[in-house]
Amino acid sequence: MKSITITRVAHREDLRLLVMLRWIAVVGQLITMAVVDRLMGIPLPLQWMLTVVAVLVLWNLLSLLRWRADRPVSGLELFAGLMLDVLALTAQLYLSGGAGNPFVSIFLLQVILGAVLLDVRWAGLLAAATALAFVGLAFFNRPLDMPNLHDGFFSPHMVGMFLCFVLTAGLLLIFLGRIAANQRERDAKLAELKQRAAEEDHVVRTGLLTAGAAHELGTPLATLSVIVNDWSRLDAFRQDPDTRAELETMKTQLDRCKAIVSGILQSSGELRGEGTVKTTVRGFLDDVVEEWRGLRAPAQLVYINRFKPDLDIVSDVALKQVVTNLLDNALEAPAEQVAIFASRLDQHLEIVVRDNGPGFDADVLKRFGQPYVSTKAKTGGGLGLFLVVNVVRKLGGTVTAANPVEGGAVVTLRLPLAAFGAAL
Repeated sequence: MKSITITRVAHREDLRLLVMLRWIAVVGQLITMAVVDRLMGIPLPLQWMLTVVAVLVLWNLLSLLRWRADRPVSGLELFAGLMLDVLALTAQLYLSGGAGNPFVSIFLLQVILGAVLLDVRWAGLLAAATALAFVGLAFFNRPLDMPNLHDGFFSPHMVGMFLCFVLTAGLLLIFLGRIAANQRERDAKLAELKQRAAEEDHVVRTGLLTAGAAHELGTPLATLSVIVNDWSRLDAFRQDPDTRAELETMKTQLDRCKAIVSGILQSSGELRGEGTVKTTVRGFLDDVVEEWRGLRAPAQLVYINRFKPDLDIVSDVALKQVVTNLLDNALEAPAEQVAIFASRLDQHLEIVVRDNGPGFDADVLKRFGQPYVSTKAKTGGGLGLFLVVNVVRKLGGTVTAANPVEGGAVVTLRLPLAAFGAAL
């Protein structure tokens, strides 16, 4: 389905090329009629021939409006336009000598364009129509009074054949080059879609593994929690201050692990309806940053929240994880200072995370957001940003990374407020 959409988008650019080609044909026909009728003294039925030109102009104006409608163009629409060009050329040739007219070979230009722009079915019909038109023009036409028909290269017929050859070769060179560029752009978009599909499949598989691991970890964590609670009530542990402090630390870390597991299960849908919290954009960000500060204890954290006016939203675990991953990535750069700035841009939330670390490597910037692309020497490096990019992209947002001239690194996240369930 996506490849069909991209093809129709490419057809839209092909329609624009046909419009340009038709304008050239209109100007060329007007110049040719003026030269042949006025300068060469060969009488032409100008009234009828100008009527055909007027039809081409009207069709081209309609085609231009269709192109500006910003909707995908089908192959059938391109076929209809090329067929009209064939009919218009047939009418002009009928009024100016039929198949004996040196410009009859322009039919080949229509066939070539059809072979490039259309599928085999429509291109075959177009070729059959041009062949039928050629045969018909050989029997039915309005003869021209052309003196010196075969009197050397400078006879009207030979000059006409040469001009037709030059015109056809020039148009093919220009427009086939443009069409090839459109095809390359379409192929690039298809390759991008395939890459996105592969990345999304990786995200799904990673999410399934994570949810499965979280589910499996629930039981042993609950068992450990019970054991630690039992130990804390034993006299041997209660009377030793150091042991009691270590038990409290263990309980705190176990509670944190259980909260993380619950969050993963909730975001994967296994705890649907639980943990939903109504808050505001400013409150949501304040809570996320404050919780992260307590857990990671950065040396220097600058937090400026300029989001105004505030909006009511529903807290989301995935969005919380996105912000947390950005902060974790900045802290692990490594960086001595991490700064986060939040602001509102129309109907979007913009979050900018900066650090004073060494910045991103050129290869990391080039492949930003791809899995396992990281400067950190540890297994799984790069997965955090990979998940951030894919989650944000699914929500209709964007993530960009850069190395500012003053040093460090900066990651800019922009999300539509609708992704938070905000009532705009």
